[in-house]
Amino acid sequence: MLFRAFYALPDSIAGPDGRPVNALLGTANLILREVEVHQPRAVVLCFGPDAASYRTELYPAYHAEREAAMPDELPHQFDDARPFFEAFGWTVATSEDLEADDLLGSYARLEAEAGGRALLLTGDRDMYQCAGERVTVLYVKTGGGKGAEEVGPDEVRERYGVDPAQVPDFIALRGDPSDGLPGAKGVGPKTAAELLREHGTLEAILEGAIRERRPKLRAALIDGRDDLLAFKEIATLRDAGVVRPPDRPTEWAGAAAAARERGMNRLAERLESSPRRF
Repeated sequence: MLFRAFYALPDSIAGPDGRPVNALLGTANLILREVEVHQPRAVVLCFGPDAASYRTELYPAYHAEREAAMPDELPHQFDDARPFFEAFGWTVATSEDLEADDLLGSYARLEAEAGGRALLLTGDRDMYQCAGERVTVLYVKTGGGKGAEEVGPDEVRERYGVDPAQVPDFIALRGDPSDGLPGAKGVGPKTAAELLREHGTLEAILEGAIRERRPKLRAALIDGRDDLLAFKEIATLRDAGVVRPPDRPTEWAGAAAAARERGMNRLAERLESSPRRF
């Protein structure tokens, strides 16, 4: 969300020290909009390494294109994220070993198991694997309109042609350019979904690959077996061992003070107003 907000808003939006606060402002607006709509009992923001070491060990090219230097105007906003968002009454969770998506998925699973409902605000379609009866993905499109799009199991099936639980298998077969995963050679989304509807899992597809009648597809599955299994493991979220957060409503006064301290006066005014609109 910070990266998306940074590129969506001009870096001329600056705090009293003259440094940009556009990423923090844009992210706060995105979250506040959903808070107003859904009234969550708690909000958790998750941070982690861009590429977990176990994923790059499985496939060195994973996230390789994302390793370009971070814009100079962004690192200090990441550093300020914890105190800024904690002032809103929100929990900030971090991991040194697992990625933010792993934390998000872990929190969602805990909430669902407790009988609650979890909402995952993300711009990463890998998170579609979490969609379920009690888990909804709030997908933020790049350059989209206001508000996030709600994605549940039916929407995942409509878009990918597979169940949410099959999304890692689907990603492994189809590939994911944003993560640097090429997928199986010559396999697009339609073929990936077709194979999964027929066989159920990537492992079953590979087991029966020798019987595949299409020569190029058969070769792609057999020759790429080890990589495809690694791609699935990379795409599968890991349990981050998190603890279910306590009820904690948004602290509007604290949020307004934090916003004003950083020169976000219009946001501070909206936070102080009633009714609040974002």
